[in-house]
Amino acid sequence: MAEQESAKEKDNKSLIDSIKIILGKEDKLKDQLEKEKGLESYAKDLLLLMSLVKDYYKGNYHNIPYKTISAAVVGLLYVINPIDIIPDFIPFIGHIDDVLVLRFCLKLVEKDLAKYKSWKDKQTEAKDDNSKPNDKKLEDKSKSLKKADK
Repeated sequence: MAEQESAKEKDNKSLIDSIKIILGKEDKLKDQLEKEKGLESYAKDLLLLMSLVKDYYKGNYHNIPYKTISAAVVGLLYVINPIDIIPDFIPFIGHIDDVLVLRFCLKLVEKDLAKYKSWKDKQTEAKDDNSKPNDKKLEDKSKSLKKADK
């Protein structure tokens, strides 16, 4: 039992170390998506995966199975890593392996990624609602100021 817990702790540490590597290369991934052809059709999914990993690391979102976050990390590491089965610098075919690995990872995490996207959208809506002044509140405030003036 203690061996299982120790192995799980090692896995978690390895996962967190991998996430740190990914987050350190977030700008590189964004540059890669802008400059290089081959991954543009997956840009949205890649950025969503990056956001998921970032929210998981920051502790904002943990409603996700370990296998899903692991698959997301592996997919992102493979895309970011310049050493591939087919080197990225080879024109036209350099990103084929990246796309195949990414498609496989996205298929594995599809349902959990959809749940995360829904959660993320709700978080964005809540922030937008809190930052916009409520017309009803403004109207009530205006009425109370007018009464005070009388």
